[in-house]
Amino acid sequence: MSETTSAGSTTSRASRRNARVGPMFRLQFSPFVLRRVAKYGFPLITRMLADDDVLLLNWGYEEDPPMALPLAASDEPNRYPIQLYHRTATQVDLRGKRVLEVSCGHGGGASYLARTVHPACYTGLDSNAAGIDFCRRRHDLPGLDFVRGDAVDLPFPDRSFAAVINIESAHLYSSFPRFLAEVARVLSPGGHFLYADFRPRHQIAAWEAALSGAPLRMLSCEVINAQVLRGNQKTPQPVQDLAAAAVARWISRRMPDFLHGMAREATGVQGSELHRAMEREDISYRMYDFTKD
Repeated sequence: MSETTSAGSTTSRASRRNARVGPMFRLQFSPFVLRRVAKYGFPLITRMLADDDVLLLNWGYEEDPPMALPLAASDEPNRYPIQLYHRTATQVDLRGKRVLEVSCGHGGGASYLARTVHPACYTGLDSNAAGIDFCRRRHDLPGLDFVRGDAVDLPFPDRSFAAVINIESAHLYSSFPRFLAEVARVLSPGGHFLYADFRPRHQIAAWEAALSGAPLRMLSCEVINAQVLRGNQKTPQPVQDLAAAAVARWISRRMPDFLHGMAREATGVQGSELHRAMEREDISYRMYDFTKD
């Protein structure tokens, strides 16, 4: 009987993980897929879901014990996606500050933060024209405005904001390093970049290298897989199903047949490949706070 050394055991586990992360898993995170989802998929989702008043498109978040975040009755249906926004944004005090959210989606997170953390003003930016139109109709609040624009070419002067928020979006951008440079450019000295996103295992080294090379200083980093999985499990299934149906419809029209099954699995709902990959830690979901010196 042979014994497995600790190093051998570690190597074996790594080999098994790499075997699970096969070509199709890698393909769904490829620039080809992600950029087309960003360009074509999200406008379709907006058109399909606008009448259903789906205000947040990000995954959920819940702690153990539960956060018990006080919410208005109108926010309660979106508790778990809102809690991800709340936890990320409240790493610093935003009261009285100029805040920019890059990739604001349907504006539910922007509306919640504008009402509860009391910034001086809050600007939501997104490249999805249909989404910006929806936000302007749905979220008419003092000090809250929405602008169409590109995350890697922000339409704002230098040192315009005291905080930049980005939730679960930057993995879709054409150039993540350029986005980080733009964040640093529009931040005022002492400002904060409050960031939550995920990457598959095979992209983590490049992700970390880009973050290390940015003109920003990291103050904190937390892996939040467990909290996101817990939040997803509690998010009402009808909301997840609506988003998944919209993505599936876009996939069937826009992508080759051989990609249909793989891309439907990328929606992130319970039981999907993204959800299973996060459970087995083939995906790392992280929350950061950076500052500009």
